[in-house]
Amino acid sequence: MSTNNTYLAVFLGSKTSPRRAAWDALPEGDRRAKEQEGIAAWKAWVAKHQAVIVAIGGPLGKTKKVSQSGIQDASNAMGAFTVVRADSHEAAAKLFEKHPHFAIFPGDSIEIMPVLPIPGG
Repeated sequence: MSTNNTYLAVFLGSKTSPRRAAWDALPEGDRRAKEQEGIAAWKAWVAKHQAVIVAIGGPLGKTKKVSQSGIQDASNAMGAFTVVRADSHEAAAKLFEKHPHFAIFPGDSIEIMPVLPIPGG
């Protein structure tokens, strides 16, 4: 993957946020309907931006942390990722304005960062 104009988008969400608590408190039928609405909106977002999506990515599962201390279970706010191509960092960020991750689902935010070349590579 070339790093020119390539951006990693990381979808963040807290399992303890008020928005998540409100989502979890929805009656089952209402939550399922909202999920279907969100899935449809997410698919529409993908279709609209298909030409700039480098890697669709996907949801992230449980986390393992590896350090000098060994391997252990960990927790973070990362929920999914996508890789896109854009002319600038600002343009990449604009792709995610009003994204279903937080416009419909109880996600908190999406962080977008450039993928840089490996130094000396």
